[in-house]
Amino acid sequence: MSYSYTNASVEIWKFPLSGPTGGSGITAVDVIVVRLEDSDGNVGDGFSYVLGGGGAVVRDHAADLLDRFVAGQGGLHPAALWRRLAASLNRLGRGTGYLAIAAIDVAAWDLYAKRLGEPLGNVLGGAARPLPVYGSGGFGPTQDPEAASARAVEYAKAGCSAVKLRVAGNHADVARIHAVVAALPDDVDIMVDANEKCDLPRARWLAAELAEINALWFEEPLPASDVNGYALLARDCPVPIATGEHHQGSVELTPFFAAGSCAIVQPDLAMMGGITECLRVAQLAEHYGMTVAPHFLPALFVHLAAASPAVRWLEDFPLLEPLFVDLPQMDSNGMMIFNETVPGHGMRWAPGARDEYRVE
Repeated sequence: MSYSYTNASVEIWKFPLSGPTGGSGITAVDVIVVRLEDSDGNVGDGFSYVLGGGGAVVRDHAADLLDRFVAGQGGLHPAALWRRLAASLNRLGRGTGYLAIAAIDVAAWDLYAKRLGEPLGNVLGGAARPLPVYGSGGFGPTQDPEAASARAVEYAKAGCSAVKLRVAGNHADVARIHAVVAALPDDVDIMVDANEKCDLPRARWLAAELAEINALWFEEPLPASDVNGYALLARDCPVPIATGEHHQGSVELTPFFAAGSCAIVQPDLAMMGGITECLRVAQLAEHYGMTVAPHFLPALFVHLAAASPAVRWLEDFPLLEPLFVDLPQMDSNGMMIFNETVPGHGMRWAPGARDEYRVE
């Protein structure tokens, strides 16, 4: 399967959101868009993103990597290309480099799968399987109980078997949580995301509250870098702990796996450096008996689910989805599966998106 990368390009698109979103309150996304073309005329589309600004730095880093290691060179298996790119960061650190590599990696996998005429999930080593999608968009840490309840009910009516609330780590959270519990059917689970807002005593207090409602998990109760704090919390936490979206590479999650500091790991495409490293995280989770619930992008991560039984949830948090067409959709039972007839990752840019959002 000899081929070469004849063209490799990167752009930045700025995609505004309708308003402050999620626990971080972001209002726009910098989308790093990579396009790879091979000597046989196949095209791979890739993307990464930066929340809240700074994408120009990532774009420039991606352009440098494409120029040095991709354009005009022989085609590689995506995992081999990932290792080549990651090795170049030896004296730089992961940082923006991983966000840049992510966009290249997605394009490389899309191209590779298209060359084989197979959906990405099959090429990653699996077969299509439906996966539950939980509702996550439209919740905020200061939301009033009525608004949170209404949004949760919308998700339940759409078929979701679980919803994820945002909390601020204070007593107002309790009223919001119990209002949502009262509004939902008994068969709909609740997760809670603190977005790193608690210290250890506050996390223990809130975990006790969550145990009373049988919360499915308690997400990012502490700052992502507080490895020791997570280990201490996990010793007596009555609710499963989830974390991972702010970690870069499997190496940053290794202490959590080894210490059993979380039960659910949540790799983020951009922070992890792409599909290759997300797959490695899923394999580690299998080894340690942990659940994988990837951050954002269900239409992409449904392919990862095919390759690893550890992937058990997809997150509905509309972010980049308006930029694409013909994405797989959640069915009335709250499940999603990828289209087995479409080669590659199947995420096609919407007509006009480039002209509307590309930054010159």
